[in-house]
Amino acid sequence: MDDTTIDWDAFFTLHHDLPREGPGSDAMTEAVARGLPPLPAGAVLDLGCGPGRQTLVLARVLKHSVVAIDSHRPYLERLAMAADLAGLSTLIETRQQSFFNLADEPGGVALIWAEGCIYIPGFIEGLRLWRPLLVPGGLLVASDAAWLTDDPPADARAFWEEEEGIRLLTVEQKSEQAAAEGFEVLGTHALPREAWWDDYYKPLAERSAALRADAGPALTRVLDANDREIDMWRRFGDAYGYVFHVLRKVDDAV
Repeated sequence: MDDTTIDWDAFFTLHHDLPREGPGSDAMTEAVARGLPPLPAGAVLDLGCGPGRQTLVLARVLKHSVVAIDSHRPYLERLAMAADLAGLSTLIETRQQSFFNLADEPGGVALIWAEGCIYIPGFIEGLRLWRPLLVPGGLLVASDAAWLTDDPPADARAFWEEEEGIRLLTVEQKSEQAAAEGFEVLGTHALPREAWWDDYYKPLAERSAALRADAGPALTRVLDANDREIDMWRRFGDAYGYVFHVLRKVDDAV
């Protein structure tokens, strides 16, 4: 759904108390996090953290304090409660803030984790926005949608470009963009199909069906867009997917 046309009250009615706010899984977050090289000294930021499933995994795996940042206060409150229950509250700090205007000093962040949110500024724009915050050799890990084929179906391409307002690129093209923006590409990791369905689309589809009967016009539009998105994934989910891009900042002097 195009963020500029969303009725946010209706959106949050649909998304209330869902396990995740985008494709992903604890197992995938853990696998990518465990594969990272040793972190340099500096802060760890989880941008657009939502309810924070990946934040809990990062704190547990990295054994490092994590600043979880989101503009929606209820998500941060849910995360704080989950951190308490998991015994991770000493490692997790929540901050209500837009990632377009972060309070962190340039050159002080060791790792920026952006799971499923870099599409909001755009892939290149996000890299340019957040790169100055990283220490030399700092890491940026972002998951974003990409074509998994060189010949995507016309219906899938039309959906992404016309309904989502996003022109998808292949994984290789996105890696080339990252290199041009001053990053070394350490690896790419595509989400498996179950990471879309189990904790994201399945509960989202069930909640959409439960809300349908009593939905007013604004909520109906959100439900319709949501159901089209899930149907498109069912039909063409082998042609596109979310891919983690593990990037390391190249020294500006190089």
